Amino acid sequence: MVQVPVQTIHRDPQLFYWILLPITLVMILTGVLRHYATVLMATAPKKLDQKTLREQRSLLHGINVRGNFHVLSKRSFNTRRDALTTEYESGAYLKDPERRGQAPPNPMTDPSSMDGMMGMMKNQMAMIVPNTLIMSWINAFFSGYVIMKLPFPLTIKFKSMLQAGVATKDMDPRWMSSISWYFLCIFGLQSVFNFLLGNDNAASQMAQQMGQMGPATGQMFGPGVDPDKQFVAEAENLAVIEHYSVLDSVEQRLLQGIKV
Repeated sequence: MVQVPVQTIHRDPQLFYWILLPITLVMILTGVLRHYATVLMATAPKKLDQKTLREQRSLLHGINVRGNFHVLSKRSFNTRRDALTTEYESGAYLKDPERRGQAPPNPMTDPSSMDGMMGMMKNQMAMIVPNTLIMSWINAFFSGYVIMKLPFPLTIKFKSMLQAGVATKDMDPRWMSSISWYFLCIFGLQSVFNFLLGNDNAASQMAQQMGQMGPATGQMFGPGVDPDKQFVAEAENLAVIEHYSVLDSVEQRLLQGIKV
């Protein structure tokens, strides 16, 4: 039986000080500078007029009723549902009732929408430009270096992710290249930024924008959205709810608990 020799790779320990640490420090400093640059470029949000604020809060009211109907009694829920459904279908909460049934205005011609788009563009540029420069710097000076070995076993599927820029077929997947360490820092330094800058930092906000785990208020009332269709859809959502309350049969449950 032929035994396959164990792969042995000798790594210069100076690579840790001259490649791994500089890349990590540059990524951290870039994230801090990006945070403060985003704060300086941010514009103060414009105050909403009374009609726009009423339109948004009215829709949020219906969403909250739909999401928390189980804490309301049946009579209280039916009263709220009937009132909201009537108002939604009649368009009583619309900011511009005369534009009901018309197409939403073009976001490119709406000054308020343009301000929001410019803010998003500034945030994207603050993310793209530094990452492009750092990527070019790593490709120019550290391309092709293997800088560290992970202390736990990995399957062959991780090879393309951890050994980017290193054209080898037989290398152990636990070895990591300099470019792969750069990509790992992009997604792995979030806790460091939270510790240095707080949870409300620019990197955290950009990660939330990229992830979008749920519908945000900005998307609900963003440019090109028809509020009348949103009100009608919310009225339909309220109409199909089968109400139940957490207080249903509470007396029997209490007596059963006492008997036990």
